[in-house]
Amino acid sequence: MAHNATAATYTIGECARRSGFTMDTLRYYERIGLIDAVERTATGQRRFTDADLEWLGTLKCLRDTGMPVEQMARFADLVRDGDDTIPERIRLLEAHRVAVDDRMADLAAKRDYISGKIAYYRTV
Repeated sequence: MAHNATAATYTIGECARRSGFTMDTLRYYERIGLIDAVERTATGQRRFTDADLEWLGTLKCLRDTGMPVEQMARFADLVRDGDDTIPERIRLLEAHRVAVDDRMADLAAKRDYISGKIAYYRTV
């Protein structure tokens, strides 16, 4: 693919600030294949693109909602493998959504318990 010389690129520090990941996490994700090999300058410095940031946004959502790294890696592989994998991607995301729903229900029950404690202590 031809590169657009005017396309915005970001250092690892800028990418960390924009993505919400630490620089160490970005390096780790690249090393384990969660993100594709990042373009580098002649001196070896990483240069992230807007497309990289968009993908990192997806990974951040998955991570922040508790998806294990192994499942994130499977999802990344499926994306790389092309549109034929869309049904499997849907199944993976649907299973993750169920896990998120379960965690949300558990947190809601615990929040209700805490609210009950607050109400009790206000009467003491």
